Amino acid sequence: MTKADLVERVTETISQTAGPMISKKDCARVVDAFLDAIKDALKEQRNIEVRGFGTFKIRNRKTRMARNPRTGEPVEVSARPVPVFKPSKELRALVADLPIEEIGGAD
Repeated sequence: MTKADLVERVTETISQTAGPMISKKDCARVVDAFLDAIKDALKEQRNIEVRGFGTFKIRNRKTRMARNPRTGEPVEVSARPVPVFKPSKELRALVADLPIEEIGGAD
């Protein structure tokens, strides 16, 4: 699903409840604002928790040794923060088509 598909889906859903007064352009602005808010929070090293969906957070990767695939020469990859997404139990159950009780792990 692309961002355009997401905007289309949001527009359809909102128009069913709010009527045709919300344009696709307005929905695109809402989707962009939501994604920008997530990016800005992650840039500031803050976690974002969306109940029933999941958590976006920053994880710090350690320095590690890797190999150049062309030469096979060892290369040091420096430590850096990376964004990660951890789905909620509800989302994992939905994707697996299982009841929430059957999904393990703590959330």
